[in-house]
Amino acid sequence: MKDLGAETVSLTLNGAPVTCAPLAGERLSASLRERLGAREVKVGCDAGDCGACTVLLDGAAVCACLAATHQAAGARVETAAGLATDPVGARLMAAFLAAGAVQCGMCTPGMVAAGVALLRAVPDPSEQQVRDGLAGVLCRCTGYGRIVAAVMGVGGTVADGDVGRAAARVDGAAKVTGAERFGDDVAPPGALVVRVVRSPHAHARFNFGDVGGWANGLTILTAADVPGLNAFGVIPGFIDQPVFAETHVRFRGEAVAAVVGAPDRMAALDLSGFPVTWNPLPPLTTPDDALSGAPLHPDRGDNVMCRGLVQRGDADAALAGAAVTVELTIQTAFVEHAYIEPEAGFAEMVEGRLHVHACTQAPGMDREGLAAILDWPLDRIRIVPTAVGGGFGAKLDLSVQPYLALAAIKTGLPCRIAYSRTESMQSTTNRHPALITVRAGVGHDGRLAAMTFDGTFNTGAYASWGPTVANRVPVHGSGPYLVPDYRARSQAIYTHNPPAGAFRGFGVPQAAVAQEQVWDLLADRLGMDPLAFRRLNVLRDGQPTVCGQVFDSGVGIGACLAALQGPWDRERAAAVAANVQGGPVRIGVGVAAGWYGCGNTSLPNPSSIRAGVTTDGRVVLHQGAVDIGQGANTVIAQIFAGSLGVPLSAVTLLGADTDITPDAGKTSASRQTFVTGNAALRAGQALRAALSRLTNAASDAPLTLDAGRLTAMGGRPLDLSRLPGAPYAVEVTQTYDPPTRPLDQNGQGAPYAQFGYAAQLAVVAVDMDLGTVKVLRMVAAHDVGRAINPLLVQGQVEGGIAQGLGMALMEEYVPGRTENLHDYLIPTIGDVPQVDTIIVEVPDPHGPFGAKGLGEHTLIPTAPAILNAIRHATGVTVTHLPATPARLAALIRAQHG
Repeated sequence: MKDLGAETVSLTLNGAPVTCAPLAGERLSASLRERLGAREVKVGCDAGDCGACTVLLDGAAVCACLAATHQAAGARVETAAGLATDPVGARLMAAFLAAGAVQCGMCTPGMVAAGVALLRAVPDPSEQQVRDGLAGVLCRCTGYGRIVAAVMGVGGTVADGDVGRAAARVDGAAKVTGAERFGDDVAPPGALVVRVVRSPHAHARFNFGDVGGWANGLTILTAADVPGLNAFGVIPGFIDQPVFAETHVRFRGEAVAAVVGAPDRMAALDLSGFPVTWNPLPPLTTPDDALSGAPLHPDRGDNVMCRGLVQRGDADAALAGAAVTVELTIQTAFVEHAYIEPEAGFAEMVEGRLHVHACTQAPGMDREGLAAILDWPLDRIRIVPTAVGGGFGAKLDLSVQPYLALAAIKTGLPCRIAYSRTESMQSTTNRHPALITVRAGVGHDGRLAAMTFDGTFNTGAYASWGPTVANRVPVHGSGPYLVPDYRARSQAIYTHNPPAGAFRGFGVPQAAVAQEQVWDLLADRLGMDPLAFRRLNVLRDGQPTVCGQVFDSGVGIGACLAALQGPWDRERAAAVAANVQGGPVRIGVGVAAGWYGCGNTSLPNPSSIRAGVTTDGRVVLHQGAVDIGQGANTVIAQIFAGSLGVPLSAVTLLGADTDITPDAGKTSASRQTFVTGNAALRAGQALRAALSRLTNAASDAPLTLDAGRLTAMGGRPLDLSRLPGAPYAVEVTQTYDPPTRPLDQNGQGAPYAQFGYAAQLAVVAVDMDLGTVKVLRMVAAHDVGRAINPLLVQGQVEGGIAQGLGMALMEEYVPGRTENLHDYLIPTIGDVPQVDTIIVEVPDPHGPFGAKGLGEHTLIPTAPAILNAIRHATGVTVTHLPATPARLAALIRAQHG
């Protein structure tokens, strides 16, 4: 390596001449970010797989991580920040906002750069040209449809933010220009770098050598440096994952030490020479192995982490008396979250307090976890979430936070960390693999009589959210249908794999794959149309769920399925006509439904919101619900503005920060619109009532804030500057906790205050010779209660469908083999089809303005709808996900010869 400064490189960056002194071979992405301050260039993989770092190099779109800085000498480099003032770039950025093409924003600067390169060459591109031009940039959030629309200039119309109308994201402008600050964008210059030493083995004992001699001025962290509890987790009673393993490791990628040093030294450091000796042991990688093997944890001798149960009536007797029964066993794989932003952040000590800035979905939980690890009181710890470049559940768990905290405390200096893509995939959570058997029976009239569900979930080496999965799945295993007699059992098993945790649905998507395919098999046996079978058996208002919970109103699954009837009839007829023509490609049409309880299962689930009006007339909302791309910042602000009676543009938003925002709970379980939205609704109402009292006006009187004066129609003007206030002349804090009841020993009770509902139709083309599947179209009907922002609803649906498509057809994480975005495949812009979103609004009495949660629901029906479409096309039932070409071709050959 050449010394820093040994050779300078001059280039033009966004129209200005710049010079830097990179190390030999240094990536252009690193030089742009770290030496030239262009943090709008995002890094997601350092391998050219994700395209987030795409910039224009002499007008051509290139991955900056694949170009050496010395190769760019004399070149013209344009980034999203510079393109904001370019006519084509500015127009495209505006189109991104209007079309809803932005979610988390991590891929957006790269998408914008690629889009500008295309539009300069082809001002009026076709859809295929757009898909080809942007094919090098991956997005995990949007499903690509809104991005294609934006580049083609098919933008939407956005309003000022009234509830029920499309509004651009309040944080959208920063995302399109790249100014949004993610976990690796916030560290001060010169911050020390933390790198973690991890196990290369799934199961091993180890011991350290001469760590002090190896360190040579570097700071080393091990378990001995943890002052408090050397463990973290998310569920009380299951706090079992060490910050640093002490004598043995339980999965490949587990942390045993960390090294802290100056940036340039750490960039050149080879951690393979760290003095640790490994004694590999045989790993237990499957639940079957673990159930008959030695315990991973002393207090779980049988390796069963936990079990779940819901039973109602006598399922076995009802099945014995059923006219028709079907049984199906399915197997699903580990699925990687594959958000474009790997985990990152920085920490520093400020006046004796620890400040941690990191990408997280749960700042309150982060603070509690660090307090236990450090043995510190909560008030000595501040968590400031950065922007989050996708989460989908994995960023609920602690990842970088303990290492940042220990490093900052030990060195007394600011410390930063950014996981590599491989490190992220090795060490953070995945979707639980599942082995599920469903048996269901119906009467001669086609009505469901009974169902049993048995699911075994591979929870990996540590608990994470495994208890939530094991307990949520039995509640949801029936789907949104009336099943009079029901028994669902689940168990989560420890194995020597990376921990499995929360991933968009907490196990419910796996359950739906089994249950919804069984429905199709039953319909076939009865000679019924699959959609008609579902419409006959769906839950309706006033009918009990499998937990015995009765909703008098708001059950919207019937409306979702009804909305699919027209497209279903047309697509099934078209498939018959196409398949008559013969040839190796067969068209199939499938349907599936889903439901999801919003929030924690039978547990307290509060969110709080603070708001105030300053003496100069500004309305300020302290909104602590972390936005991971789903739009919480916008939707919650819309709800608050709507209940207060002011336009969205009048609201100043202060985002999540444990020092200034009340705890709005974790961003998970599709709870933020519902739970934090209700807190925002109450805060707006309370603030409106307080202001009305001050102006002696009616509580529903329109409010006007202008130049520090408040006027309410029918009331007297009020000069806010005359009111005492620090910082607010008027201030409120409101909390909402959904009404639920605990489940009894049979799983009977009221686990959720509301469910959201969904039904999706998939059209596929299957090559009977090759086993390849092309999804041609998805039609998605989603009951959101009330669409607070229809533009964001559409984006969530399209993004969830893209992830469900990946789960169905291509995504399979194998530890040690698929630890990058080249070997682990996620859907690209060429894989995701046209998605037609039908917004169904069946108001929920508990929801703010009637709204229901949405995030998880968008993914749950997708994989089973695709699998049912494959069965319609081929006659084979897929029982092992993903349905890769090799697997599907083998099934077709076995059945058809």
